[in-house]
Amino acid sequence: MADSSCDSSHHIVLVHGACHGAWSWYKLISLLRSAGHRVTALDLAASGVDERRFSDLRNFADYNQPLIDLLAALPQGERIVLVGHSLGGLNIAFAMDRFPHKVAVGVFVTAFLPDTVHPPSFVYNKVQLEDPTLPFWLDTQFGTVGDKENGPLSMLFGPKFVSLLYNRSPPEDSALAMKLVRPSSLFAKELESSSSLSASGYGSVAKVYVVCEKDEALQANFQRWMIENYPVNEVRVIEEADHMPMLSTPAKLSQYISEIADKNASFE
Repeated sequence: MADSSCDSSHHIVLVHGACHGAWSWYKLISLLRSAGHRVTALDLAASGVDERRFSDLRNFADYNQPLIDLLAALPQGERIVLVGHSLGGLNIAFAMDRFPHKVAVGVFVTAFLPDTVHPPSFVYNKVQLEDPTLPFWLDTQFGTVGDKENGPLSMLFGPKFVSLLYNRSPPEDSALAMKLVRPSSLFAKELESSSSLSASGYGSVAKVYVVCEKDEALQANFQRWMIENYPVNEVRVIEEADHMPMLSTPAKLSQYISEIADKNASFE
């Protein structure tokens, strides 16, 4: 969706979480560009301003196709800084697995962090996130479209769940979210039967995890469990960040991403 070219040091690609879109990065896009970086924030399929509807998607691969297309189209030799938020951690993990030579570092921002031993949905199982009856989901609406037996279970965040995600973000940002969120999915049933990501692909790429201490959705202890389950190269912590650090603590997140880029990505 949003793209910029300039004489900058790094190309940073931002991947949003479930029900969100490239719009959720609007503060971070501005900060990173001001720091001299090229920034691309894309809409995954049926997200943001993408014209597809959730009912058009058959599986996780359909949902992730815009990111796969972006990496496939990168010029030969270009290596990006790939940032995934929340469910976007799985999106970037699959992209890293397919194009490990095109990603200098993957940055997981309070994101799902799969390993190379278990199915990708293993990180859901720890807290049984795939169960729509959990009180955790509050007023999130679940439903099925298309193939009732094998199709993905859709979800749409309600006002109470959005408030949980945005508990330390400015109220105007949560109001914006309520206007812009769209149905999405964890694709849990499909990802449970998928093969694990490869050590030679996904496992070969440098990874940094950004822990958000005040996240009331993917809580800090769960974030740290994922890191213990699959250790990364570096861990950064934002003490005051909720689940939406790009909105609640954008300056600190921008600083961290710039530092991570400088450390892991060579100048092109």
